[in-house]
Amino acid sequence: MENVLVTGGAGFIGSALVRGLLADEQVQRVIVVDNFDTGKQSNLEGLDGSRIDVRRVDVRDYQRLEDCFTAVDVVFHEAAVASVPRSVQEPVETHGVNIDGTFNVLRAAAHKGVRRVVFAASSAAYGNSPEMPKSETMCPDPQSPYAVHKVTGEYYLKTFWDNFGLETVALRYFNVFGPRQDPSSPYSGVLSIFAERLLSGDAPAIHGDGEQTRDFIFVDDIVQLNLLAARAEGAAGRVYNGGRGEETTLNQIWKMMQEAAGVELEPKYHAPRSGDIRRSLADVTRAKEELGFEPQVSLAEGLARMLDWYRAQRRA
Repeated sequence: MENVLVTGGAGFIGSALVRGLLADEQVQRVIVVDNFDTGKQSNLEGLDGSRIDVRRVDVRDYQRLEDCFTAVDVVFHEAAVASVPRSVQEPVETHGVNIDGTFNVLRAAAHKGVRRVVFAASSAAYGNSPEMPKSETMCPDPQSPYAVHKVTGEYYLKTFWDNFGLETVALRYFNVFGPRQDPSSPYSGVLSIFAERLLSGDAPAIHGDGEQTRDFIFVDDIVQLNLLAARAEGAAGRVYNGGRGEETTLNQIWKMMQEAAGVELEPKYHAPRSGDIRRSLADVTRAKEELGFEPQVSLAEGLARMLDWYRAQRRA
């Protein structure tokens, strides 16, 4: 039985990961570390309180963070300011959370004898390279401060593995969507904003012409990828893509969501956002071959499940 710690565990992906861990018979106890800047206590409602320990700690506060790592076997580092626009508008604060915070997690893990750290990296590492699909062997080309933060985190992970023997695995998330993604923030994921607009009967704002593509992956599949990465032999020091291997335009995704909801709304197009990339598509061969990763939730099914959750929240 393992004790695990999830930084950012009250956030969208972090709370889904906590649920997945509590459903895993190999996990004894889950420690959630979150400063609740964007994380929500409501994301953790209904969970087994006897197996979860929630601590309000900022990853920039090393002394308090290190205290949380006692007798922990595996750390999932999800805490971040996960926003390209915010990294441009607030470069100092986001640097502190995303770079200093990641260094603190690795330092604490190494000092406390943690077996493995699994890091939420980002497909933003690939930038605007025209080569498709995006493979882990490609040279990083970050186009925003956020992308630089995540690539820097990857380099720190590799350094801690090479120099201190701390097992580390980086997962480059592509566009993750699903329940509990907060649509109220201007920095939210595009699909959560689309869902909220759709259910409100309002047309969405699309930055650019809508022909930019993303590789959308349902959050439950990202949870599966994390659990595999935590235990796979030979994964230490490696980087893996976390996507479905399918490229979809924003215009296509909006059409699919309209069909799922039975409405018709013409989107409003605006100027492209600074730092946004044009095309994104994951090569998930490495994750499949080395981790045994197989996405289970189709894009259509994931959209339907997400919309059902948002409808239930609006009724509540």
